[in-house]
Formats: sequence, C-alpha cells, structure tokens
Amino acid sequence: MSGNDTALLEIKGLCVSYFTRAGEIPAVEDFSLSLKAGESVGLVGESGCGKSTVALAIMRYMGTNGDIVGGSVWFKGRDLATMSPDELRRLRGSEIAMIYQEPMAALNPSLTIGSQLMEVPMVHENVSAAEARSRARKMLDDVHLPDPDRILNSYPHQLSGGQQQRVVIAMALLSKPALLLLDEPTTALDVTVEAGIVTLIAELSRKFGSALLYISHNLGLMLEVCDRIGVMYSGEVIEEGTIDSIFTWPKHPYTHGLFGCIPLPHADKNARPLVAIQGQLPLPHERPPGCNFGPRCGFFESGLCDGGDIGVEFVDTDNDPHHRVRCVRWRDIDPDQLIAKADGKEAVEFGERVLEVVGMQKYYEVHDRSIGALISGEGIRYVKANETLSFSARRGETVGIVGESGCGKSTFAKVLMGLECCTEGEVRLNGKDIGDMPVRERSAKQLGSVQMVFQNPNDTLNPSHTIGGQISRVIKKFGVETEKHKIQDRMLRLLDLVKLPRDFALRRPRQLSGGQKQRVGIARAFAGNPSMVIADEPISALDVSVAAAVTELLVDIQREHKTTLLFISHDLSAVRYLADRVVVMYLGRIMERGTTEEVFSPPYHPYTEALLSAVPIADPAVEKRRIVLEGNIPSAFETPRGCPFATRCQRRLGDICDNEPPPQRENRERHVIACHIPLDELRGVGPVISVASDASDQVGV
Repeated sequence: MSGNDTALLEIKGLCVSYFTRAGEIPAVEDFSLSLKAGESVGLVGESGCGKSTVALAIMRYMGTNGDIVGGSVWFKGRDLATMSPDELRRLRGSEIAMIYQEPMAALNPSLTIGSQLMEVPMVHENVSAAEARSRARKMLDDVHLPDPDRILNSYPHQLSGGQQQRVVIAMALLSKPALLLLDEPTTALDVTVEAGIVTLIAELSRKFGSALLYISHNLGLMLEVCDRIGVMYSGEVIEEGTIDSIFTWPKHPYTHGLFGCIPLPHADKNARPLVAIQGQLPLPHERPPGCNFGPRCGFFESGLCDGGDIGVEFVDTDNDPHHRVRCVRWRDIDPDQLIAKADGKEAVEFGERVLEVVGMQKYYEVHDRSIGALISGEGIRYVKANETLSFSARRGETVGIVGESGCGKSTFAKVLMGLECCTEGEVRLNGKDIGDMPVRERSAKQLGSVQMVFQNPNDTLNPSHTIGGQISRVIKKFGVETEKHKIQDRMLRLLDLVKLPRDFALRRPRQLSGGQKQRVGIARAFAGNPSMVIADEPISALDVSVAAAVTELLVDIQREHKTTLLFISHDLSAVRYLADRVVVMYLGRIMERGTTEEVFSPPYHPYTEALLSAVPIADPAVEKRRIVLEGNIPSAFETPRGCPFATRCQRRLGDICDNEPPPQRENRERHVIACHIPLDELRGVGPVISVASDASDQVGV
C-alpha cells in the first residue's frame, strides 16, 4: 500500500509462513505497506485472510513455528527481521504497541490494573514506582475512565468490557508509541462505547503523533477512522486505495461482494435482500491456481483467471493515483453487473398476538452482610434489571430489542426462556402467563415453543456429540417426532433448511467454522416448531459475509414457518434491516417503541438519537450527526429517581428530568416515547442519518 518517502513503517513483499508436521502453510504472500507518522490505514477482509498475521509479523510475535520467509519489514529505518530478541523486547510496548480484540488476552487476571499499567513505564523508561503510578492515573483520565483511583486498585474482572478495553488502550499508549496496531479493537463493544473509543483513539493519536494500523471486518468503522484501506483475501491484498476511492468506486469483485453484505440505511429485507458471497475462503495450503478468489467469483474466466500469478495493477482514477487492484478482468466487467442483487420477496402478513408483556419487572436481591449494612437496616438491596416492560409481538413479526450492555435485554430473554422468573407483571405466550413459571415446571410443548439462538454457538454445542445427534435430541425431546426414521428425516431436512450438507450430521462442532456452527444453532432452535425464537446477538461475532448469510437464513426460515422473532442486538444497522418493530431499552426500561420506520425517523427519544449517531455506516453518501455519550450507565442498584437517561442525556431539561419519571408520550398508535421533552420539540429535531437521493444507485453501497 502506497505512502511516501518518509514512511515510519515500510513493508515490501512480505511473505509469512507457518511450519507444521503437514508442511509449510503460507499465511501471507506479497504484502506491501507504507505508513507515515500520524496516518491511519485499515486492513479489512474475512477471518483467515491474513490481517492479524501481518500485525503479528510487525510485532515479531509469530510463535515458534511462524517465520518471515520473504520480503522485509522496516521500522524507523531499521529492519525488524535483523533485530535481536532483546532489541525487540525494548521496542514492543514502547515504540510499537498493539491493542487486541479481546482485552482479557492482554490483561493478567491475578494483578491489579495499577500494577499492570505501572509496569510499562517502569520497564521501558526505568521510572520510579511513584512516577509510574502518577502517569498511569493520568492516562486513565485521558481514556475517560471515571474514578481512576478505584480503577487502579481493581482487578480486570471487576470492570466492564468497555472499561477493560479502555485500560488496554491506556496501557498501549503509556509510552507514547510511534506505531499503534489495533486488531478488531471494538468488535465486542456497544456502538456507543465503540464511538467513544474510536474518537478517543483518534484524539490520542493526534496528541502523540502515533501512526495507526486498524484491522477489522467492519467497513463502516474503516470509513470513519482511516485515510487509506487495503482489502485482503486469502493472504493477499486484492485492492487498495484511499477511503474515498475504494468506497466510491471499488473495482475488485470481492470488494463489491463485501459491500453487498452490509445492511445500509436504504436496504430492505423484502425489496432488496442482502447477498452473501458464495463459497468459502480457501485454506492457505489449498489455494487455487491463479486468482485466489476465482472459485467464488461470478466473473471467473477459465484460462485467464487461473493462468498463473495475478499481479496488482494501477487503476486510472483522478482522485487516487495509488489505487491498485489484483484482478485481470477489472477493465472488462460492467460495474452495474458487479452489484449482486437478489430477487425481492413479499412482506410477511402478521398473524395473531403471540407474545404480550404487561408491566414486567425483574429484580435481583443482593444481600450485604457487612456490620454497617446490618446496623443501618440496609442489608438487602435490589438490582432492577427490568422495570415495567410492556410491549407485544405478533406471529411472523420481527421485534428488535436494542440498547447498551446492562440495559436488561438478556435478562428479559432469560425470563422468556424460564431461566429466571419475573418479580411482577405478566409475560403471556399464546395467551398463557409464563413469567413466573421456571423452566423445570414447563411442559415439553411450552419448552419447544420458545427457543433461542445464542451469540456464541461454541458455548451451546456439545463438543463430544455429532451435529445430527444434537439436532435429533431436540426433535425427540419436544415430541415433534418419535419414530427413529422420522427423527432422522426431519434432522436432515433441517440441515437442508440452513443450507448445510447432509454429511455434516456426522461431524462434531470442532470440524465446523463459526458461521457453520451458528447455522447449526439456528437449525436446533427451529427443530421444536417454536412459536417464538429469541436471537441474542446472533451475528455480532461473524464476518460480514457470514453475517449476511445467517441474516438471510433467519429471514427465510421465519418467512416459511411464520415464527415470531425477537432479535436482540446493539447493531442498529442489522436491527433496521431485520426488524418490523423496535424496542429501545436503557437501564431496564423501555425508552421508545414503535415500527422500525417510526423509531429510525424523528421524533426520536434522545437515547435513540445517540444510538443512531454511534452506528458506523459503510457509505460515504450518508451524512450523520455526531453525538458521543459521556459517562457510564448508572448502577442498577441505585437507578436515578427521574429519567434513567438523565445523567447522560444531551437534551436534558433540568430538575424535572432528575426527579420525575418521564411520561409516555404517544406519537402514533404503538409509537411511544418516554421523555419529558414535548413531542412538538422532538419533532423539530433533524434526522441523525440522511442519505443522498442517488445513494442506492452507487456502486459502492
């Protein structure tokens, strides 16, 4: 990827291989990158394409069986490949730092945050413990963590995921590194936390002059944070250029395929379904001859695309002279043909009311056995996880439930599943109240009528049982079929339904990819003929191409079975695409509910407005108002007396918001906003997201 002569980092023709008993595995081939101080460059692509391997090669963290087998990596004029282990140790953490996707991979659970942060300047700069602690405290302030003294004395498990990630950022920045590598730094975070952290990294990068190398599969994030971008596929960069050039007029069929997988604001699950990229990424030792993307490309031409090594070519563009693409047919392909389009589908007609939630509350008792609590009589406190929830869902309808972590979404799902019982109110499923009915008291029919698709299928699939056995057990358990051959036949038809080969019935979970495991989870959820399926963050950990396939799969199965779907997510792009109606939750309460169009258009609740502003959108034609929420969600032990959102609200009115619960203002039938601000004033707020009238005709959307 092109830069200039004063590059901080210069990579030329990098080739990285891992050596196993089966032989050499080429992970990265012919990778080049130039990065100067203060610049931000992104690498995107599916899992397994080599993005993280590049970062590990820069850090020289490739393990005992990994090695650079070709090319060079120069940092500040020195070849990293020639540095001794001692020189590399001094460089890591001081000159080059890395932020990982999972913060607990970088934090020691047995040490306090303070001791781990202090170690960085003490080791790299030989400062005293007192100065190191002072600098650590200042850096926690810089990453906007409240009460830094408490954080310093805390252990990692005592912090939320967003707080842990901010600590890792603080650790990486303590020695003011010249180069910061960020490997999916915000994937598992709420959109509001992600927006704050992205802004924070950019702010600190400007402050310290650090160069940034972002690694992500989130194209919307890349648009917001990067100057240039490289699209990787199967160990190679297949297209590179400036953000404007790549997003406005991409050339490679794979880049177009990635854009086709993203639910943009103007996408419609009925009129314009998402189109997943066909096939799968080849294993490094099974790459095809010629173009690695050939077997998945709709424009593959035998004898041309498989005729040898495919080199990169410069694209003639006015706005980016360095735009390059690795494709021999890019000049011959009609740009209009590159946009994959699926046939439209008829909208599902909603049936009778399946779920009705009326004034549901869920409190948890927490016993404080300290002497002070016993004397004051406050030995029992309550965590108010859900506070008077009321909404309904009809047959065939998709209801999206959105909100930050800790807002009570998953607690509500546990009540529906019978894993918890509600404290007050009713949860009626098919007319029967199941809110106070634990799972052990429910009949097989009731258990089968509510099923769940989890975020991480690894946590729910038994590693020692076959896929077919795990699906068949559900069919038999819920009495859908009792005869062995009928159970087998239904299990195989379910595999067909989720588009998995029938021979997968004999495989075990470890033999499947993440996307394939999630498909098994969906098949198992629908095995009991449920009235309602709860999908709890089912696509948040998946690549965009796999997420698009799983999303369309959910839509198709729901359409066929007329199942009610509760889609729990913090990804408002996916919610806007999938949901017919939306429930916005904050601190256990519903802030806004209505149809998707109503919730995503003014008037907004101020919290909905902030959520929409935080969503990264992979479309340069979209203009978005920027709202970054300050502070953290209040403790569920001591919820605010008035509006729960008042402590962070950008439109707070004053004492009334602090002291009085907000009224339920009805904008239209079934569109309700819980806010003190009059509806006329909320209607005067402009849209957060605006799309150019010709956006849907652009190649890059």
